[in-house]
Amino acid sequence: MYLDVRSDWLAYVDDIPRALVAANAVASLEALEQSPRHLHQKAQLLFTVRGVINCEVDDAVWIVPPQCAVWIPGGLPHSAFGSGEVECISLFIDPSEAPNLPTQCCTITVSSFLRHLLMRANTLPELYDVDGPDGRIVSVIFDELAAAPVEDLRLPIPSDKRLKKLTDLLIAAPADHATVAEWASRIALSERSLSRLLAEEVGMSFGRWRRQLHVILALRRLSAGQSVQTVAMDLGYESASSFVTMFRKMVGKPPSRYMAERLGPVSRDHGER
Repeated sequence: MYLDVRSDWLAYVDDIPRALVAANAVASLEALEQSPRHLHQKAQLLFTVRGVINCEVDDAVWIVPPQCAVWIPGGLPHSAFGSGEVECISLFIDPSEAPNLPTQCCTITVSSFLRHLLMRANTLPELYDVDGPDGRIVSVIFDELAAAPVEDLRLPIPSDKRLKKLTDLLIAAPADHATVAEWASRIALSERSLSRLLAEEVGMSFGRWRRQLHVILALRRLSAGQSVQTVAMDLGYESASSFVTMFRKMVGKPPSRYMAERLGPVSRDHGER
């Protein structure tokens, strides 16, 4: 089953005369199948309740850990799939009705308040009363989305065939300690040419790009329940502390705190009512 809603439903979602359209279900799936590349004129918000969502666009892969969402602008071709067991909410938003929302693909941090609003939006009738309580909820959601922090949980994907091969090699062997020159030789490039191409295509140095890949891979593993120590070893770090240092520099928080902030609110909220 696809992470996106049914293709026949997507065929008319753009014609529903409402600023927000919900898929009216929380997907709870194991081994989510990658959806075919597709687009719709309404923007899409995919919120991860549990697990990890991966969203692919032409030039990047976005990683969406628990309690985060990916914003997909209207008209942008994309595909999506889950890592492991995933629960998610899918909402479609008319860009013309929400001009303050992002115009580019991005990941958004979802607060506890916004999460409750998204859960409520997921129960809205297809043709909700825009002038009633449901319409006011939608307006508050748009305000909260516009103010929500944006995170750069993105791995830029180069278009050059040699760099795409390098991407596959790095993903297949993230613990490989080869030098930049050695990686370059594996794709028939000089170290200087590799650095130049990366700067042109992804705007990053090799080291920064590889660290971004490690953050993406780490979030997938941590969300699946692996320990920081295990993830550090799998990614080739000499110690858990060296991995934590890298993660903090890239994300702004150590991995344990980062994951606790995303997993903790769910269990606390269960006891609030």
